[in-house]
Amino acid sequence: MREPTAAGGGPAGWWRSAVVYHVYLRSFADSDGDGIGDLGGLLSRLDHLEDLGIDVVWLGPVYPSPHVDNGYDVSDYCGVDPVFGTLEQLDELIAELHRRGIRLVLDLVVNHTSDEHPWFRESASSPDSPKRDWYWWRPPRAGFAPGEPGAEPNNWESFFSGSAWTLDPASGEYYLHLFSPRQPDLNWENPAVREAVCDVMNWWLDRGIDGFRMDVINFISKDPALPDGVVAPGARYGDGFPWYGYGPRVHEYVREIHERAFGHRPGAFLTIGEMPGVTPDQAARFTDPRRGEFDMVFQFEHMGVDHGEGGKWDLAPYDPARLIDSLVRWQDALGEVGWNSLYWSNHDQPRVVSRFGDPDLFWYESATALAATLHLQRGTPFIYQGEELGMTNMPFTSLDQVRDIESLNFARDAATADVLDRIRRIGRDNARTPVQWTAGPHAGFTTGEPWIDVNPNASWLNAQLQRRGERSVYEFYRALIRLRHETPVIVDGDFLHLPVDAPAVFAYARRLDDDAVLVVANLSGEDVQEVPWGRLRETAAPGRAWEPLLGNRGPRAGDTLRAWEIVVERVRAA
Repeated sequence: MREPTAAGGGPAGWWRSAVVYHVYLRSFADSDGDGIGDLGGLLSRLDHLEDLGIDVVWLGPVYPSPHVDNGYDVSDYCGVDPVFGTLEQLDELIAELHRRGIRLVLDLVVNHTSDEHPWFRESASSPDSPKRDWYWWRPPRAGFAPGEPGAEPNNWESFFSGSAWTLDPASGEYYLHLFSPRQPDLNWENPAVREAVCDVMNWWLDRGIDGFRMDVINFISKDPALPDGVVAPGARYGDGFPWYGYGPRVHEYVREIHERAFGHRPGAFLTIGEMPGVTPDQAARFTDPRRGEFDMVFQFEHMGVDHGEGGKWDLAPYDPARLIDSLVRWQDALGEVGWNSLYWSNHDQPRVVSRFGDPDLFWYESATALAATLHLQRGTPFIYQGEELGMTNMPFTSLDQVRDIESLNFARDAATADVLDRIRRIGRDNARTPVQWTAGPHAGFTTGEPWIDVNPNASWLNAQLQRRGERSVYEFYRALIRLRHETPVIVDGDFLHLPVDAPAVFAYARRLDDDAVLVVANLSGEDVQEVPWGRLRETAAPGRAWEPLLGNRGPRAGDTLRAWEIVVERVRAA
């Protein structure tokens, strides 16, 4: 297998120079014409990934599931859902990726299971079940009868709306679910649960996978007292996040599973912790290599810069200065200890070129400026499928086109007339429309009827037209990946923010020994005049001469930084 250049010279840091590609299998490529992406489709498109130059595939959940939450409700951790293919095909995928020098990371969803998982069925079968304590079961609040309003054990709210507790009429007790009622939370206080999770991890590692991305892993430790959360003005439910977002035993649990799954194994693996609400200080602890927890975490601060006070569905205008502040904050926080994951999009986020860019007037320019701004920071870049093509949000015209449980719940409960507008801007289905391979029927994704509509702009925005094409977002991504593989300063250099008196300009330097790279990006649709190029270069590397390394708008226009222009320079070798 190809070994990426390791930071610090050791194999344990191979992922620092790697680029990860996130596959949401349901929407990637369909091989059997049923309209749902599958392992056969992924196997048929591996040349695309190899040509792009990626080092790791992160594969979303492929386990058997009722798909209430598109696979994040797992009913069997040691299998493949027939809708996606077979376990033998997954073994073939592992072998084919390894043959091409690409590693495979699986999604691990162990904060909760499906209510159809045998563990939960056994747990729910009786209060005396040996697995009753594998989940969070509680009687009604004192003084209330089961099912009575206010009888829930506490006032926590579920992420998918409503109470985080559901009544089991047979026993008169409630079970906890931070997400859908069909996704009961596992009780990690029980050592048998932790042992079972480690058994699952070892089962997959024995099959040859190369690590895990662990879904909402910072939620696994809850305060056993399960206290009520603060109820915001006008809200019905309380905020339980302070009691489960960074629970009292979370580091203990993470170290335990890391040691039991990876501690005895030779080789290089990748562990990624998805952590909504994690702070920079907490992330530094989770990713400190001396602690043996995670190689990197997914944090969401920059994903909230366009949210209003009311949260995700309370839309705020895009403010490049707010976005830049968040990116710099995380670069600085993890500069000495820890490591950043770098991402714009994933299966839970809208398309970045629509969210922060300008798909109408500056599609190519904004897609490439955002790409380079991200990839040249300190950390490991993640590409979400179709991002390398500059795919955009879906122009939904009806709620009948929406598939996501979160968006549908919002539409059901919202007291606003612009529901569809909000879903078009921030809904998760924007990332879940099929990858646009060709201009042919259904964008070459399937020969059948796709499970979700294809974006109509596939007629001009597709992989076939962009490969080796002019003004190609795909080719720009290939260039970025080559830079990371060939340029040690981009992997190992420090990060120095270079503030500019223009809120939409993000300027920073990467420096390592005598090498330096200067990145200057205009993250807006307005030209910026009189950029202080001399000061920026002199601060980045005093007394050195510079030469162009990468750009997206041709020769520079004097001291002006044009709309959505990015300029990357490197000090000239002595």
